[in-house]
Amino acid sequence: MKIGIHDLEVATTHYVLDLDTLAERHGIDPKKFSIGLGQDAFSMPAPDEDIVTMAAEAADTLLARHDVSKIRQVLFATESSVDQSKAAGVYLHELLGLPANVRSVELKQACYSGTAALQMAVNAIARTPEEQILVITSDVARYALDTGGEPTQGAGAVAMLVTANPNLVEIEPGSGFHTSDVNDFWRPNDSTTPYVDGQLSLDAYLTATTAAWDDLAARRDLSIDDVDKFLHHQPFTKMARKQLAALAEHTGHELSDELIEESMSYNRALGNTYTASLYFALTAQLHNNADLAGKRLGFFSYGSGAVAEFFTGVVQENYRDHIYPEHVAKQLENRVELTYDEYRTLHSDFAATSETYTTQPTTHAPFRLSGVTEFQRRYEAQ
Repeated sequence: MKIGIHDLEVATTHYVLDLDTLAERHGIDPKKFSIGLGQDAFSMPAPDEDIVTMAAEAADTLLARHDVSKIRQVLFATESSVDQSKAAGVYLHELLGLPANVRSVELKQACYSGTAALQMAVNAIARTPEEQILVITSDVARYALDTGGEPTQGAGAVAMLVTANPNLVEIEPGSGFHTSDVNDFWRPNDSTTPYVDGQLSLDAYLTATTAAWDDLAARRDLSIDDVDKFLHHQPFTKMARKQLAALAEHTGHELSDELIEESMSYNRALGNTYTASLYFALTAQLHNNADLAGKRLGFFSYGSGAVAEFFTGVVQENYRDHIYPEHVAKQLENRVELTYDEYRTLHSDFAATSETYTTQPTTHAPFRLSGVTEFQRRYEAQ
């Protein structure tokens, strides 16, 4: 029985900052961002947007094409959670009007947990093939101003419906894993922005790549030549190129950038979306390549700290009948470009406090954070 990603949709934020704007004000050559990082811009949420509103928009568009009564679980993966206790999926459940008899949980392990959610969903469907599971990856990457991480901010959500007999991608059994305790990236409870050791993070990412691949190859007797296209977690798209080069050197096989090129377009425009990054890469690959039917995709998922997984999926024959690139184009085109000063103000005033009201909607999205009263977040459809 085939199990995998039956359908998917994406969402991003109201605002965008062009990295040329950031480069100009910081006195930096724009090529340092466009070529050195492989990034052009990053999305930024309005005051009434967060991981829940983006997830709700993506999921609402997705579920309009399906029977929500079949959904039995909502698995919400994020590393930018809005509450230390309540799962973001519970807020989402209410906004989407899902049945009460649905399990909803939140998963965390830096940028990796979206893959954990996907694999949990696949395993659950194997037990009950008639059910469907909604997997959400949604994050806001926010770094301190005037730091090395600043140009790699971003925001976005990918919602995926996991079922038996999927329309898009069958997730194949067997993965390669790697876990190591590395302080390359972390965010303590008392900090609104993360701490990053850039060189250690790059080294940990590349080490985890080869280790997870070795585990997968050993368990499935898989050759690197058995993979037709590669997808990577992309904190910035140049990282994917470095990863592919490291994998080529490790395996002794020539791996050209053509194997990953189509997967980068959305991440270049969105910035780092943490848990959603790998699945924006998948979306871009499906949208930009008309010749994927029957091809095997190699997924490399990484979360700092560090956990990694290498797994594979096979693109289904009629996948082109079930993709909606125009929806992504609309998301990107509808963003409002920020000036540098507007960006700095928005960055400083992002946090919703115990008594916050956003009575005037600032976005055109279907859902919004209307305010926080007595430390309780309030969401509404609009």
